Amino acid sequence: MFVSKLRKGGVPLASSLSPAPAQPPERTAMSRVLFFPPTINGETEWISPKEDIMFQSLSELLGAYQKRDPAARSKLEIFLLYPGVHAVIFHRVSHWLYCHHLPFLARLNSQLARHITGIEIHPGAKIGRRLVIDHGMGIVIGETAEIGDDCLIYHGVTLGGTGKDKGKRHPTLGNNVLVGNGARILGPFTVGDNARVASGSVVLSAVPPNSTVVGVPAQVVKINGKPVENAYDCTDSVDQVHISDPVEDEIGVLTARIRELEADLAACRRRHPDHVLHRRDADFCRCDEDAAEHTEERTKE
Repeated sequence: MFVSKLRKGGVPLASSLSPAPAQPPERTAMSRVLFFPPTINGETEWISPKEDIMFQSLSELLGAYQKRDPAARSKLEIFLLYPGVHAVIFHRVSHWLYCHHLPFLARLNSQLARHITGIEIHPGAKIGRRLVIDHGMGIVIGETAEIGDDCLIYHGVTLGGTGKDKGKRHPTLGNNVLVGNGARILGPFTVGDNARVASGSVVLSAVPPNSTVVGVPAQVVKINGKPVENAYDCTDSVDQVHISDPVEDEIGVLTARIRELEADLAACRRRHPDHVLHRRDADFCRCDEDAAEHTEERTKE
């Protein structure tokens, strides 16, 4: 009865029955980092991400894996067993914390994801929809990196900086970009939509849309499906298997030289069947033959 009268009178129940709340304790530096967002002029400042996709459709992400990975049997298998999916889910949480001024919790969550998945994504990185990370081990994505929609990244890729830039230090990938395993993309430039970065390439400058880059440092070898003049030799598709081995090439040169010397030695033995050829004799066999011919000519004269 008393409570209903208080409510009808418009008097707050808490203020009538409870003492005035005590002043909150002074926030220490650690408590501000862990629990409280920073304040400016007494008002809380929130940073809203450009596009909050933390709660994007999980089915959409799993469907992208099914489309790109022929080994995937079901969405349940992908959700439970694929580290790339786990890394993206962890990053959504870390990025939300990062954008709401909770950097310690954001980094703590991202480091937990790194230990679980082997994929290190800084909480500040911006990742679009349907990112497929195949295998994933050893991937590093820096703080100011940006990744568009429908990208495919293989294991061992680094989206990093050169150490010379401040502010924006990491690359921006457009939509539908493929980055092969072991590739390094270093610096604050843009990789255009539908670009392809071959395995093991080191990209240090901007990549045009609809192009393919290969090599160290990477060079554009194709644009819109057509080979580029004065570029690396390439075929209709980037061959990531049959790559020239310099050691093997050198062994081939030495093998050819040995065969040539063996042929010369065999020729010398045919011309001098009674002569026992030593190693140095084989080296000077041609000179000996020339000298013998010269001696015979002088004798006839």
